[in-house]
Amino acid sequence: MYLLWKVAAAGFAVDQITKAIAAVVVEGHEPRHLLGGAVAFTAFRNSGAAGSFAPRATLVFTILAVVVLVLIARVARSIRSTGWAVGLGLIFAGAGGNLADRIFRTPGFGRGAVLDFIQIGESGIFNLADQCVTAGAAVVLIQTFRGVPMRTVVTSGVAGRALER
Repeated sequence: MYLLWKVAAAGFAVDQITKAIAAVVVEGHEPRHLLGGAVAFTAFRNSGAAGSFAPRATLVFTILAVVVLVLIARVARSIRSTGWAVGLGLIFAGAGGNLADRIFRTPGFGRGAVLDFIQIGESGIFNLADQCVTAGAAVVLIQTFRGVPMRTVVTSGVAGRALER
């Protein structure tokens, strides 16, 4: 359980710090290109989901992020797998990072736009919270396909033996 919260706190902190830097250094300036133009830092306020999907559904994505955070918090205590803890911690960090933008950035509570600022090649523009969600989802999928159970449950009918579900 502690690993999940450590990963979540670290991912959230890095996301928020990089967004704060990008808001000062990148936003309102010409894009900065690195590695021969392969990577660009350019600010984009995204009110929708990844790739600006559904830009008028900001409130829906705000509610969805809250639901994801609550669900992860509810199962956190019963997680007994390092992989699951890392994966869910990354998802929590990413959902929390973008939720913080939606709550605290303009135009107002629950309707704020997420600050995206990294572009690789011709890809969409993203931020580190997006990458946390993507990496976390990949880890969760790997754990699922490997058959690694997320948690253990102690049942009263089996003389103290833990059964995995």
